[in-house]
Amino acid sequence: MLNLCCGVSFPHSKRKKIRYRLDDSGEELPQTEADKADIQNSMRSFGNKLEDLNTCNDLIVKHGAALQRALSDLESVQETSELPTKIKAITERATLFRITSNAMINACNDYLDLAQTQTKKWQRTLISERDQRIRLEETLELLAKQHNSLERACRSDRGPDSLGTQDCPHPAGEFSDEDEPEFFDAVDESPADKFTVSLPRATALKSHRRQGSEHSCNSIGGEARINDEYSSDEDKMPERDEARVISIKGNLDKRGEDSALISGTGPVVRKGRQRRSTIPERPNHSLNLWSIMKNCIGKELSKIPMPVNFNEPLSMLQRFVEDLEYADILDRAAECKTTAEELAHIAAYTTSMYAATSYRTSKPFNPLLGETYECDRTSDLGWKAFTEQVSHHPPAAAMHAEGKEWELWTDITISSKFRGKYLQIFPQGVTHLKFKSSGSHYTWRKVPLTVHNIIVGKLWVDNAGDCEIVNHTTKEVCRMTFKAYSYFSRDIPRKVTGVVTDSHGTAKYVLSGTWDKKMECAQVVNITVDKSSKDKPVYQTGPAKLLWARRPLAPGLEKIYYFGDLTMTLNEMEEGVAPTDSRLRPDQRLMEQGQWDDANKEKLRLEEKQRASRRRREEDAKQHAEEGKVYEAYKPKWFHREMDAFSKTVSYKFTNEYWQSKKKHDWSRCADIF
Repeated sequence: MLNLCCGVSFPHSKRKKIRYRLDDSGEELPQTEADKADIQNSMRSFGNKLEDLNTCNDLIVKHGAALQRALSDLESVQETSELPTKIKAITERATLFRITSNAMINACNDYLDLAQTQTKKWQRTLISERDQRIRLEETLELLAKQHNSLERACRSDRGPDSLGTQDCPHPAGEFSDEDEPEFFDAVDESPADKFTVSLPRATALKSHRRQGSEHSCNSIGGEARINDEYSSDEDKMPERDEARVISIKGNLDKRGEDSALISGTGPVVRKGRQRRSTIPERPNHSLNLWSIMKNCIGKELSKIPMPVNFNEPLSMLQRFVEDLEYADILDRAAECKTTAEELAHIAAYTTSMYAATSYRTSKPFNPLLGETYECDRTSDLGWKAFTEQVSHHPPAAAMHAEGKEWELWTDITISSKFRGKYLQIFPQGVTHLKFKSSGSHYTWRKVPLTVHNIIVGKLWVDNAGDCEIVNHTTKEVCRMTFKAYSYFSRDIPRKVTGVVTDSHGTAKYVLSGTWDKKMECAQVVNITVDKSSKDKPVYQTGPAKLLWARRPLAPGLEKIYYFGDLTMTLNEMEEGVAPTDSRLRPDQRLMEQGQWDDANKEKLRLEEKQRASRRRREEDAKQHAEEGKVYEAYKPKWFHREMDAFSKTVSYKFTNEYWQSKKKHDWSRCADIF
């Protein structure tokens, strides 16, 4: 028996089948250098043979034309004295044509022999790869079944409440016995049957902490040396953070600086309309997960038709607006005395954008082309935002938000790849932030996101990569590093570090924290060099200051998709919005109300309507091309394309016409997309 790290055993026959295809982590082994060299040599040989054929073809055409001209000249001869000369010329042309024809025949024979030899080899390779894929699918299916059996056995041994609180090497969720996903052999499905499956309830993701761990990092260009302790008990973390916030708040109150803790203790809420505080609970359905996922490996996620069972009742446009949940940090940043401190607050804000991904793993609805979403929270939160789906392939959305002292805009194109065990999401686009008083203009890009355990185990999300925030006005830079999770690392999970430097590269602030809990900063008072760490600088700092802390989650959120206070209001019906607003999307509304079967039917209808519109545009473009006319491609309704002076790429800029049209109730430019 072969015992894997997850405790699942495989028979000896299974082990023998996959031994040469998988490494210890279950990933496919890469091709050997010999295999790569063999493929390169084969392709080089095919290229050479094809080049020989092209050369012979050119010579045959050339000598054939010359022979044809010689024969034509022979027909026009009137004097017998010119006849021997013409015949000699014809003979020479015919000889050259025969030589090139023989060369062409030989080149064709060589190409055919090479093709037959390589075809047999590639057929064997293809059959072998197909057999290996089938065996791998069978092995994964067996692994999934045994993993589920192991979990049920673990629950029965340790009790129903023990599984969710045990230590694990990564964030984990919880399933009840009724929520267990079942795996079956995949069956061929017709387009009409693609949405006849259901998804289990969203899982709760929890962080793993090591007891009494300390983290310290020596920095060059973005990592700071700061010591801190994190508890290993996840349930105690919110209480400890809250106690620490209250403690720091009391100290700051004595100095008249209690505004530094606004984002940690709650948003700045002004008087306004009463917002809803809950949504209908998510239905509990089973899912034939394997029959869907096994055919999606390697495909672009946005091109795969998915049932609403995988979704949450929000559009991707609304998820972009959700990034403003902690926008009060920007209000406090506008009050900072120095641009370096202002940049530290912006770094905390960019980190807060990822907080919801620690426990939200459901997929939002892909917006339709021309779909919009407005969120005017000026009366209570002090900001308003507008988003529009400006492109469908590739999918791209543009957003513009405005507060009292700041303006933020971005356009995001998301590409994704399903790799079998995990899903990678790559946000592409530049976010701009400009402060009205100081005139400081900041830009940054989002880091990639990875969703692990798509097939086997509990879903968990990791954000990892480098993020550089640049102040183009003062040339100050904050370089942040989102550390990738590693089971063998001694660092705390989801760790984020950063350094704010001035225009000369001198460190001013260091930042440390996690993207799911909090961010702190400390002012640099002295810089030394650590000779034992390859001359890396060590920053001596003053006391740490809390810039952002995630608000505690209310109990029972797993029943309502883990939506927080702001998120639950995003899909709340509003009067006077555009007819293309995401709130009016019928499949999304039906899903929120728990009518998933009707939502799937509406989703199919809307997608087919969108495809029909695209076909009409393609036909119009073809007709214009045939008539020699210029066809005007699709243009967004509320944004226009322009060159971004900072990123040197084409971006979308808000025209500020939407809010004017709303005042006039003029929606004539909106298309019928629902």
